[in-house]
Amino acid sequence: MFLLIKFTLLYAVVLMLVAMGGMFSERSGVINIALEGIMAIGGLAGVFVLALCGDLPAPALVALSILASMVAGMVYSLLLGFSAITLKADQTIGGTALNMLSTAIAIVMVKAFNNSSNSGNGAASAKLNYSNDAFIYRVGPFTINIFLFIGIILLICSYIFLFKTKWGLRLRSCGEHPQAADSVGINVYQWRYIGVIISGALGGIGGFAYIVPSVTTWNFEVGVAGAGFLALAVMIFGQWKPFHIAGAAVFFAVFRSLANIADSTALASLGWSNNIYRMMPFIASMIILAFTSKNSHAPKAEGVPYDKGAR
Repeated sequence: MFLLIKFTLLYAVVLMLVAMGGMFSERSGVINIALEGIMAIGGLAGVFVLALCGDLPAPALVALSILASMVAGMVYSLLLGFSAITLKADQTIGGTALNMLSTAIAIVMVKAFNNSSNSGNGAASAKLNYSNDAFIYRVGPFTINIFLFIGIILLICSYIFLFKTKWGLRLRSCGEHPQAADSVGINVYQWRYIGVIISGALGGIGGFAYIVPSVTTWNFEVGVAGAGFLALAVMIFGQWKPFHIAGAAVFFAVFRSLANIADSTALASLGWSNNIYRMMPFIASMIILAFTSKNSHAPKAEGVPYDKGAR
């Protein structure tokens, strides 16, 4: 039971952060299919800081690596913003391209780093080694990572920003009726960029949170193993609302955790392959979305490029 709670909390925080990132982007009117790629780039930046600056004091190392992952996610998300908002390109195709590009960027950068570290001896791998001790805390029988507290804080801040401030209202109006928002002086282009940038920040932190707490070596050839796409399902199931997304993240995280605990629990007696358990969250997402998508209330103008001259 302790293992199930541990891994559920670990994956729930990741899915919640990334899904909330997608929520901000889509609330502003931009579909963010690129969450998978943003996670990979954010995780890459954070892990590079851990690998290069491991001698720093723990608080400074944690702050610097999380900041690096957040900034990297924001910068990478600007590519989506530029193509979708400025160039008015197809948002789904742009996001898919960024997903593929991110893995290529990560592999090239990590191999170049490893090759320089090994002085060119042998073929460089796409793996990076690091220490995650600064992120892990023990509370009684539980092992908790710092991203749990960060996730709770960001969840509350996201709800307050989105539904209790005038800025949140402006951002939501750009995703519901951008022409009406423009008519009262709201800069739709600006707020869509803000939504995408916030999405990149949360996605970058989420990618770092996915990689670091559970292991001390990561192979960037696998990117983030589909976690970004699962976060999209969490966002839709959570109806683009922060606390609903948090509940959906816990639900999907339970299924995602089964692969980690199968060998050490009663599930081992079933004799199933771990690959079956890894498939479960994606199968659950397809089944749930098939039955609930008809009742989903997505932002009305999401995915529609805004043309200031159209009324």
